[in-house]
Amino acid sequence: MKIISVNDFYKDASAEAPDLNSKEIGHFDVFDLKALIAQMKGKPEMPYNRRAYYKISLICGKNTAEYADKIIEIEECALLFATPKIPYNWIPMEQDQSGYFCIFTDDFLDPGRYGVSIDELPIFKAGGYPVFEVSSERSTEIEMIFKKMMGELSSTYSFKSDLLRNYVLELIHYGQKLQPASASYPVHTASARVSSLFEELLERQFPIESVGQKLHLRTAKAYADQLSVHVNHLNKVLKEQTGKTTTEIISERIIREAKFLLRQTDWNISEIGYCLGFEEIAHFSNFFRKQTKLSPVEFRS
Repeated sequence: MKIISVNDFYKDASAEAPDLNSKEIGHFDVFDLKALIAQMKGKPEMPYNRRAYYKISLICGKNTAEYADKIIEIEECALLFATPKIPYNWIPMEQDQSGYFCIFTDDFLDPGRYGVSIDELPIFKAGGYPVFEVSSERSTEIEMIFKKMMGELSSTYSFKSDLLRNYVLELIHYGQKLQPASASYPVHTASARVSSLFEELLERQFPIESVGQKLHLRTAKAYADQLSVHVNHLNKVLKEQTGKTTTEIISERIIREAKFLLRQTDWNISEIGYCLGFEEIAHFSNFFRKQTKLSPVEFRS
């Protein structure tokens, strides 16, 4: 699986980067989807890959979006949030497609300079559901934000990069308001802190990008040891915060990665099992069947 850089994006889109971008400011750009599709001669489909930039899209038209292990059918309009941490794909199901999207790098919202830690925002956290179908009324509101971005990007205003950051944050907060209340910012208690550290430690092991990479932390005790807490305390905290045990959360994340590797790579099942910490293919097959009711071979076929 290829990691698509910003330069790769412009090459594939036959587009030029705006003058705004620099090492000090970071990269930002915004596009009219219909115009870009016409420019690309009607080839809007994106392969399932990981991008080296963040992307926020308003897509209007019948589509299928693949995000991590999720497949989401879009009937009319949707607001999508994509992060470099998770691969995704967009497949148009009809010719009539419209909307807007912006791309930006992490240094565009550098926390040290601008006080925004983008990966800590609920909309970009791992395990979330960052695709929201929206009504025509809401899509018009979102479209106006993108149009303001396009107008500002072409302006000569000296502080337009600051204004563009505000528009990006407005889109992020618009999306976060569409999430259920339980997905909003958690109360900062000691338990929430332990839960957050566990999630960070878990996600740090992914994605699996080569057959030589192997998962090292597989058990609740291994995570508890890394976090310097007793395994019973970690279980209690996670049960309170998520309603799931440590083992259940670990298993769900391993299964999510297993599904991705089975669907998107040509690695054999033994290689996938080894990367996910299973020394024997039978152990991996039994684990996968227990979680999904299918064998890895059945899932892949």
